[in-house]
Amino acid sequence: MMTRDKAEKILLVEDEEKMARLVELELLHEGYEVTKAFDGATGLAQAETGGFDLVLLDVMLPELNGVEVLRRLRRGSDVPVILLTARDSVMDKVSGLDTGADDYITKPFAIEELLARVRAALRKSAQAETRGEGGPDSRVLRALSGALTLDADRHEVRVGGEAVELTLREFSLLQYLLENKGRVINRDTLLARVWGYDYAGETNAVDVYVRFIRSKIDERFGEKLIHTVRGVGYQIRED
Repeated sequence: MMTRDKAEKILLVEDEEKMARLVELELLHEGYEVTKAFDGATGLAQAETGGFDLVLLDVMLPELNGVEVLRRLRRGSDVPVILLTARDSVMDKVSGLDTGADDYITKPFAIEELLARVRAALRKSAQAETRGEGGPDSRVLRALSGALTLDADRHEVRVGGEAVELTLREFSLLQYLLENKGRVINRDTLLARVWGYDYAGETNAVDVYVRFIRSKIDERFGEKLIHTVRGVGYQIRED
């Protein structure tokens, strides 16, 4: 069992009670505090209290499905969310990620994989909070001849003064590319540095999130921000 200075709090929203109990026991064994909800409406109400470090959210829920819960939650919360889904189609996964999920895992899953995803999501969230408290990475990064700014302290991205809403994962990916502006970064490096060294998810996650960022910046503002270097990776070029 892992030891921590403070137990992280996880909200588990899962309508299959046996599955919920199994996951709860494993999380408790790892030293987390766990709160359970068995339907979407209750899960949303609990998540909106803001008292959790991470939400494990089943997609197929009574009253409100998981994607709708996530959509409403993202109106006012950046808490990391991992979707639990029995659906294995690419579009279902993309829909969840595009709504604001930080990760997903397909049922049935190995508990070791779920725990690895939980650790990675919590680590990334903690790193983002540290940067926002004036850590060594706290600064304003710029691109597009200064039109785009990323403020790590405020966790804010703007283009031409207009705010761009990014999920925690999108923000982290864009920040890492901006910190390495001019360099071509391969997908493996991006997975390791943005998703974490123990990430065990889909290898195309980088491509999916680059597409999300392009839809929110390139397509909206008519600017080409992230360039693809075929066969190598991605790059934000020097102005």
